Amino acid sequence: MTDTPGPEALLPLPPATFHILLAVAVDDRHGYAIIQDVAARTAGELKLSAGTLYRSIQRMLEQGLVVETQDRPAPELDDERRRYYRITPFGAAVARAEARRLTLLVKMARDRGFAAGTA
Repeated sequence: MTDTPGPEALLPLPPATFHILLAVAVDDRHGYAIIQDVAARTAGELKLSAGTLYRSIQRMLEQGLVVETQDRPAPELDDERRRYYRITPFGAAVARAEARRLTLLVKMARDRGFAAGTA
């Protein structure tokens, strides 16, 4: 028997956490790149402040959702002060669980006529 909680134990995720996981799902990113990715993906609807980003990342590191990676881009493309973050397998499992949870919520809203589309 393991003491490690399953992905569902962290749900529901704070929106900032979910968006950060989406931002690092494909590529390692540094903080400012995460902020830019979230703003672009949400068409500016969500703009993470540096404080929110780094508080969230600290919590995500503690929860094992992301790790700070030592892999770096080519020196001419890098700034040595940047820290790069990578999603962990557990972080990916949590993101998938949150996506399932949100999908079910939207289905329930559609069933009650609160969201467009078909059930």
